Amino acid sequence: MKGDRVEIVVDAGDTTRTYEVVASRAGRRVETAVRRGVVEVSEVTRSGTVVRTARFMATRVLALVEQPVPREDSSEKAGHSGRPLREDPET
Repeated sequence: MKGDRVEIVVDAGDTTRTYEVVASRAGRRVETAVRRGVVEVSEVTRSGTVVRTARFMATRVLALVEQPVPREDSSEKAGHSGRPLREDPET
């Protein structure tokens, strides 16, 4: 979803560096994968096409923080009042 973001904190020797990969357009998402000692963070379209990828050595990654966009509940969308069904509002 647009706005999903992953922050990667990497050990750069004498300091740390922070990188961000953000789903920049509607319908895109951010996926993470760890394979063969490499951490890959990719922005992916709905059809599965990779738009961009950031790769880091797994031994250098200090933190990987996924920050999804808060999504609305289906009850909030429908305007649900929070009362159970069949309750008489006059009593």
